[in-house]
Amino acid sequence: MRIEEDVLGTIEVADGCYWKSQTQRSLENFPIGKEKMPEPLIRAFALLKLSCARANLRSGIITSFQEAAIAHVCRRILDGELRDQFPLSVWQTGSGTQTNMNLNEVITTLGNQFAGTDILHPNDVVNASQSSNDTFPSALHIMAVMEIKDRLLPALETMAECLRTLESRFAGIIKIGRTHLQDATPLYLSGEVSGWRSMIEHSQHQILDTLPYLQELAIGATAVGSGINSPEGFDALFCRILSRETGIDFRPDPNKYHALTSKDACVFLSGALKGLAANLMKIANDIRWLASGPRCGIGELIIPANEPGSSIMPGKVNPTQCEAVTMVALQVMGNDASVGMAASQGNFELNVFMPLIAENLCQSIRLLADASDSFTRRCLSGLEANRPVIESNLENSLMLVTCLNPVIGYKKAARAARTAHEQGITLKEAILSLGYLSGEEFDEYVQPEKMVHPLS
Repeated sequence: MRIEEDVLGTIEVADGCYWKSQTQRSLENFPIGKEKMPEPLIRAFALLKLSCARANLRSGIITSFQEAAIAHVCRRILDGELRDQFPLSVWQTGSGTQTNMNLNEVITTLGNQFAGTDILHPNDVVNASQSSNDTFPSALHIMAVMEIKDRLLPALETMAECLRTLESRFAGIIKIGRTHLQDATPLYLSGEVSGWRSMIEHSQHQILDTLPYLQELAIGATAVGSGINSPEGFDALFCRILSRETGIDFRPDPNKYHALTSKDACVFLSGALKGLAANLMKIANDIRWLASGPRCGIGELIIPANEPGSSIMPGKVNPTQCEAVTMVALQVMGNDASVGMAASQGNFELNVFMPLIAENLCQSIRLLADASDSFTRRCLSGLEANRPVIESNLENSLMLVTCLNPVIGYKKAARAARTAHEQGITLKEAILSLGYLSGEEFDEYVQPEKMVHPLS
């Protein structure tokens, strides 16, 4: 053990831990849950500290030796090293102060080792021109933007492309439609799949719409939004440096008071993620309903057999990928409720629910990305159309009578459908028994391939 000192006194820190007193006090004061600050947030913080050091160097606040020492440690963090040096709980101070200091302290210890002398201080040098109150919300936005661009959007594009392939594979297959879980008029199976594909594309666009707001950063606001102890123009300089480092157009939030106390951009993103979750829930439910059976359900789709479906029933195939997606969807919806409530709790000049927002957004993005990848690879790409069942259901549907509305009128068509259903006969037999049409006329008008597009 070694002794670290701060304004509250001394505290013991284990050898091999590169943090100092504030991190240690947080470890001891918040033994709550097992959720640690997300790794993507720590990476975002490393990018932030690297960019702040470069901006401080250009502003004449730190030396080139200090900047080099900070940059060296930040690069190690970005390379995936030192993960065990960031052990703090999500359930800590609501501003994330201790996580900001965790970064400052680790960078200081290892930066001084790199320099061979004590040239860094966690507050005076590594945290120069900053406050936890503006670094944490900035890192939160950086994390969200990078996770969306690097993980979620690529997963959604892969899914959309897979659905486009399915549309081509299922072209020309006519099936019965369903509304209210009841038989409806026919449609192309490819048309049904195109609806799923459009859902994913809409979610992609809606998530993209959140990025301009997330790319506005709180940096430069410091403690309360006034920018105290931060040089003029530091925010713009920082954003230019960060943008070059990441290839993403980050900008200063034009109103720093808004940046500290409002989390509306996070709510906007969380809502878009919830919209995606709702779409994925719908697609997964459609597929597991359409694949239900295989003999005593709808059975129009055949899902891949990825694993044994039952510990007691041999040969059972369950829609497990669909079930995983729907569980993820519910988790994301719950996360969204928490994010919305957390964002509503900005009191005066600061929101103090930011670690919760960071944890929930990170989890939602990662769950949606991972579930989308798995669902695409292990379910969508292997979907097959069960043509015999599709054709049988189509032929037996009473809703084909809809095309006769312009011919015999709605009332007679409804009577024919009811007669066929009550007597257990075909629609054609009912029409003939009621004397509404001849067999030749019925065959002329009732053709499913003429019912899958508007009248010409």
